[in-house]
Amino acid sequence: MLIISHRGNLDGPDPELENNPEQINKVITLGFDCEIDVWRINNAFYLGHDAPIHEVDIAFLDNEKFWIHAKNLAALSALKDFNFNVFYHNTDPYTLTSKKYIWTYPGENIDDKCIVVLRDKTLPNYKRIKGICTDYPLFFNKSGYE
Repeated sequence: MLIISHRGNLDGPDPELENNPEQINKVITLGFDCEIDVWRINNAFYLGHDAPIHEVDIAFLDNEKFWIHAKNLAALSALKDFNFNVFYHNTDPYTLTSKKYIWTYPGENIDDKCIVVLRDKTLPNYKRIKGICTDYPLFFNKSGYE
């Protein structure tokens, strides 16, 4: 099962490190996939959850371990033509990524193509999922969650 770091977090939410390219590289080096928030403003790409903060180039985004959450239409439109794993959602219980995974909030019906977003350290009793996206990947990794 995939354990995906939410915004580059490793042991809980950390707004100072979230979507920071250095932190994301650290997460990837540790072997985790990573969900990142990407904006496109004036033909440039940026990372940041609530606003575009860290400018990155397209080469940075070209990583098979990234789950790219397009934060605006310009980002979604620009990234759709690349072989990246991209999705857009706001409050939807489900959304489909460009690699055909179902990005899912907890409590929804699930299957083996679902990535479930977890908000805390509660070990879910899911038997048939592709993975989890969490602020606590180190915890779930140490827990031997499979």
